[in-house]
Amino acid sequence: MTMLAARIDYKKELESASKGMIMIHDHVLLIKLLVRMIVRKVNLSHAGMILYEPAKDSYILTVSRGDAGERIPENFIRFDRDHPLIKVFFQKEYKYLITNRHALVADDINRLIWRESVIEGVNGTRDLLHQVSEHMPMLNSVACVPAFYQHQLLAVLLLGEKKDGTKMEQEELDFFAALASDVAMAIRNALLFEDLKKEADRSRNLFIQTTIALGSAIEAKDSYTHGHTERVTKYAVAIARKMVDTNLAQATPKFFENLYIASLLHDIGKIAVPESILLKQDKLTAEEFRIIRTHPERGAEILANIRDFDGCVAGVRHHHEHFDGSGYPDGLKGKDIPLIAAIIAAADAYDAMTSDRPYRKGFSKEKAIKEIRDYAAVWFDPQVVQAVIALYDQGEI
Repeated sequence: MTMLAARIDYKKELESASKGMIMIHDHVLLIKLLVRMIVRKVNLSHAGMILYEPAKDSYILTVSRGDAGERIPENFIRFDRDHPLIKVFFQKEYKYLITNRHALVADDINRLIWRESVIEGVNGTRDLLHQVSEHMPMLNSVACVPAFYQHQLLAVLLLGEKKDGTKMEQEELDFFAALASDVAMAIRNALLFEDLKKEADRSRNLFIQTTIALGSAIEAKDSYTHGHTERVTKYAVAIARKMVDTNLAQATPKFFENLYIASLLHDIGKIAVPESILLKQDKLTAEEFRIIRTHPERGAEILANIRDFDGCVAGVRHHHEHFDGSGYPDGLKGKDIPLIAAIIAAADAYDAMTSDRPYRKGFSKEKAIKEIRDYAAVWFDPQVVQAVIALYDQGEI
């Protein structure tokens, strides 16, 4: 046992590294941390990692760490499958050439080149080994350790000379081989995680596009409210941000997403209302008004069975509730009204008052704000009203 081996508990280091890999889903960050650890712990002049890039079916030197003058520019060198340092690991003779070593070691390669008994009858093996031995010094490496997942080469760990001038011992190569195996699994898991995230992002974008399309369907049916949905959404998000900025409320990114979607779809239930009622320019009859008032419930029913809309349904159903309990459909009162719905209610009312309708001209901003202020704690949540007034005072609405 050498002094170096005595100082390093390789089993402990491997266990520690493996635990760390589980927590990191960014595979580039993962290998940067590992290479830095290798350089520091084993006291190497240089270490690097060649990483497989699936999109281009090629390998790239992604990480290089070590002494000044030893490091290689990252993301500068690209290898295809025919490059000697990659090709050698796909050769069927590879495992035979490194029996019990788990790595391509420069000193071993130079000996193998001149051992006819080892490479006899293997076409091109000597030339390939010559090329490998020539490329390794250019990458400041004395050993290369492959990281396979099943039969796929995901990375190659490049190991430079040890600063104390000693050769790589078998215990160290065993450690690097075991580490490379864990690295391959971690990279595979990280790539899968990234693929899942991309798929989730694609699904989310599709979901948002579907939401916008549904919102457009509402406006297409009711031409007099053209632009209403977009404006209510803009006002609602601004109100929520102002409430957070002024410590009137706390909100997570998910809250803002649900608010955005619920605002876009707050009138989706009007799809179930006859156009003859929606487009009527005369005063509505009691029965027609009753039908119009069903749109929050109908909207909630439309969205209820769509999983992605779960967090938005309450905002759609309750955006006509009043703080004093006089609203509809459920007569909710005070803080029983979901905050999303209370915000949409104020945004909806402000836009309705300031927009022209066939039967009246829109109010001025000043008059609309006065109405909202006067109906604080009657129709509107007082804290939401504070935010609306702050936005108006600052010229933001």
